[in-house]
Amino acid sequence: MINATGPIIPEISVEEAARLATTDEVLLLDVRELDEWQAGHSSRATHLPLSQINADSVPIDRPIIVVCRSGNRSGRATLALVAAGIDATNMVGGMIAWAAAGLPMIDNDGLPGRIG
Repeated sequence: MINATGPIIPEISVEEAARLATTDEVLLLDVRELDEWQAGHSSRATHLPLSQINADSVPIDRPIIVVCRSGNRSGRATLALVAAGIDATNMVGGMIAWAAAGLPMIDNDGLPGRIG
């Protein structure tokens, strides 16, 4: 969908994304760089850096919620996936909003994570 300012990116709130991520209904796809992922991520997320995103690199068996640090990179990834016919939605505010909402994060060692 396109409006006067460009394509409309499907979006979801961090609270709704966190609720859905506790089920197997969606794939929470973290598109940040490896060092950011290692510093802190949702235990329910799958990591695939933005540079590796394409229609063939993501599973299409369920809707995808795309997340990054602030919502910018995940917005770009969401647009690319939607353009390829994949059911994808951008999580508004990214992991910054996730942390601000007090939602759990782990680091690469399974310890409490932080925004990298």
